[in-house]
Amino acid sequence: MAARALGWLAVLALIAGLGAAFGYAPREAVQGNVQRIMYLHLPAVFTAYLAFALVFLGSLGYLLTRRPGWDRLALAAAESGVLFTGITIASGSLWAKPTWGTWWTWDARLTSTAVLFLVYVGYLLLRGMVDEPGRRARAAAVVGILGAANIPIVHFSVTWWRALHQPPTMLGPGSAPMPLWMWMVVVINWLAFTLVLAYFLTRRMEIARLEQEA
Repeated sequence: MAARALGWLAVLALIAGLGAAFGYAPREAVQGNVQRIMYLHLPAVFTAYLAFALVFLGSLGYLLTRRPGWDRLALAAAESGVLFTGITIASGSLWAKPTWGTWWTWDARLTSTAVLFLVYVGYLLLRGMVDEPGRRARAAAVVGILGAANIPIVHFSVTWWRALHQPPTMLGPGSAPMPLWMWMVVVINWLAFTLVLAYFLTRRMEIARLEQEA
């Protein structure tokens, strides 16, 4: 019942976020309506960061305690993180085409994000290749901890290296200034995505628990 309520809350939050992005937020003066992709792009990447931070936490927790619940958290968070990183890359490509004139370029931010995506796809593939539960959880935990090192590289890549991508919009030195109404719409959608992440985690961890019991 609680998971179902969380799911409906996530749906309502997504509707509110989309309404704010396409109804409340005015048309951006320079980029026009294509700028509205930002309200999907930014929340997706921040939710991916959160998911991969939970992979790190679950992996560390498993290595310290050997409790299966920590491993289930890491697995569920990794799957969600891959999903939200995929959304980040796809929405970024849609935004790049009309603004940069290309779908993809080997920019520091884009390249490091692609590496992040591939690391956690590899994490999931590794889990599928090892049959023994304890050995699988230990190997995955090591990758989950090491993979988290790429998160600050992705986020600060635009300040550490010469990049086509704009400076960080949030959570970093030299962040690009935004009007208050833009912040509000981004935060609303970020909260909505976080609720979606929480719902996915709840459902996936329960499925993993049932699989282990079976």
